[in-house]
Amino acid sequence: MTENRNPIPVVVNGAAGKMGREVIKAVARADDMILVGAVDRNPAFRGQDVGEVAGCEPLEVPILDDLQSVLVLATQEKVQGVMVDFTHPDGVYDNTRSAIAYGVRPVVGTTGLSAAQLQDLAEFAEKASTGCLVIPNFSIGMVLLQQAAVQASRYFDHVEIIELHHNQKADAPSGTAIKTAELLAELGKIFNPAQVSEKETIPGARGGLTAENIPIHNVRFPRFNCPPRSHFRFPRRNLYPSS
Repeated sequence: MTENRNPIPVVVNGAAGKMGREVIKAVARADDMILVGAVDRNPAFRGQDVGEVAGCEPLEVPILDDLQSVLVLATQEKVQGVMVDFTHPDGVYDNTRSAIAYGVRPVVGTTGLSAAQLQDLAEFAEKASTGCLVIPNFSIGMVLLQQAAVQASRYFDHVEIIELHHNQKADAPSGTAIKTAELLAELGKIFNPAQVSEKETIPGARGGLTAENIPIHNVRFPRFNCPPRSHFRFPRRNLYPSS
């Protein structure tokens, strides 16, 4: 196999987390990418070889806690670099702006960005002539499920979204649930016409409500993970797309 002389330099932010470790292993296996930096704020992993932390061979790349200095390393390569971010909702916006400012293309798997933040990042990336991807869910199956939900929503007037995750997930609703609701909203329908005057005896009991009147319910359990399910209802007919 011919060696790629200009591999894509990759920085992984959140390298010691579950998804970060998977990204490290994927980059280590790839012929057209090279890992140039690994960042994680957990002091327990600081200075350790990220390959060993990820469970693969040593990669001679230490885990650092300073994203800025690692982004500088990426800019010194011949090919424009990429930063993959799987961190925390509290820091993902600043992380992404920093990557764009350094000319490193962000690929963001961290959820929790607001609509205003997404708009700002899109405008900032356009001004910098730099690509930026914000991906709420990397699963092909989830993308197909969302497409199925969009198709179903053309024929059903009642829909609610229920998502279940482990209790280590910081944001609620998840980015996947929000994206599903946004895709349904693009149809321009107002869902769930009122059948009765509702009264919540406990605030939020009916879930968070989108502008299109789609309730999103969130469940959190230890060691639990399930993609969002869109529940559709039409007189005498039910549909529950799920993976």
